[in-house]
Amino acid sequence: MIEKILKSHAILSVISRLSLFSGLTEEEFEVASGVLQTVYVKKDDVLFNEGDPGEDMFIHFSGALNAYCTQSDGTQRLLFNVKLGDFFGEMSVISNVPRTATIIAAEDSVTILFKGSDFYRIIADYPIIGFKILRSISNVQNRWLDQASKSVSDLIRWGETARRRAITDEMTGLYNRRFLEDTIKERLSPPMSKRLMSLLMMDLDKIHGINDQYGTKAGDIVIITAANIIQSCLRPGDISARLSGDEFAIILPDTTRKDAVKIAERIREGIEKRQIEVPASPGSAEMTLIGTKTSIGIAMSPGHAKTMEELEENADTALRKAKELGRNRVEVFG
Repeated sequence: MIEKILKSHAILSVISRLSLFSGLTEEEFEVASGVLQTVYVKKDDVLFNEGDPGEDMFIHFSGALNAYCTQSDGTQRLLFNVKLGDFFGEMSVISNVPRTATIIAAEDSVTILFKGSDFYRIIADYPIIGFKILRSISNVQNRWLDQASKSVSDLIRWGETARRRAITDEMTGLYNRRFLEDTIKERLSPPMSKRLMSLLMMDLDKIHGINDQYGTKAGDIVIITAANIIQSCLRPGDISARLSGDEFAIILPDTTRKDAVKIAERIREGIEKRQIEVPASPGSAEMTLIGTKTSIGIAMSPGHAKTMEELEENADTALRKAKELGRNRVEVFG
C-alpha cells in the first residue's frame, strides 16, 4: 500500500461532495483535505484485520472493498460490500476500540486515509470543522446501524437454519438420530442417570408394500403423516426423532412403564385409525385412501439399561418381539 498527500483537484472535487465533508464550506474543506492521503490497495490485500487497533479512518474512493467477520469455526463470512464514497473505521478512532471487521480488496482499489491524529488535531484547532465532521459521522453511523442490524438478523436466521438442519430430519421435521443419541447420552450421564426415562422404538408395518403398490411418493406421505401423529400424541418435553426410512424413536423423560405404554398405545391407535390420501398408483394423479399400522418396543432407564447402547438395544429387542407376535402392538423389554 502506497500513501501520498492528496493534490489532485479532480479527486478533491469528488471528495468534497461526499457525506463526511458535505457540510463544510470551501475554506473549511481546504483545511480538512490538507491532511488526507491516498492509499492504493491491490486485489486481495487486507486494509485492516478484525481485532486490530484502530487509529485511522478511510473513505472508499474507487475499486471494490468487502467487509468480513470471523465466525466461531474460524471461517470468514461476508458482511457487506463497502460502497463507493462510504467512510469506515471511524468507530475504532472515536471509541478507541479494536476493528470489528476485516476489510479486503476485491480488486485494485483506492482509499482516502484520514489519520486519527490529524482528525483530533482538527477538532482541537478548528472546533467548528470538527463539530461538522462529527455530525456527519453521526448521521452516517445511524444509517450504517440500520444496515448492520439487518446483517445481524440475516446472520441469526442463517445460524438458526443451519442449527435446525444439523439436528432435524428434513422430510418430517422431527429430530434426527444424532440429536436423539446425544440427548440419551446426556440424560444417562450423572447427575441425570438416576432419573426415569423411557425409550420407544417403532417402525411402520409393511411400508415396503405401500412403496411397491402406490409408489415412493405415497410412502413419503405415509411417513410424514405418521410423524405428525407421533408429535400430536406427545407431551411438552418429549422428544421424537426419525432414525431412517420408516423408523422412529421417542424419548419420554421422567416416565414410568405404565405411562410409557399409555403414550405408545395412543400413537399406535392414532396411526391405525388414520386414513391417508395417496396416489392410486405410481405417478398417478388419481388419489386413494389407505391405512397403515405400527409396532412399538419400549425400554426404560435405569431399570433396563445404564448406557445409551443398552437402552437402544433393549428397546429394539422389544420392537422385534412386537413384530414377531403379529405386529400392530406395543411390547416392553423383559
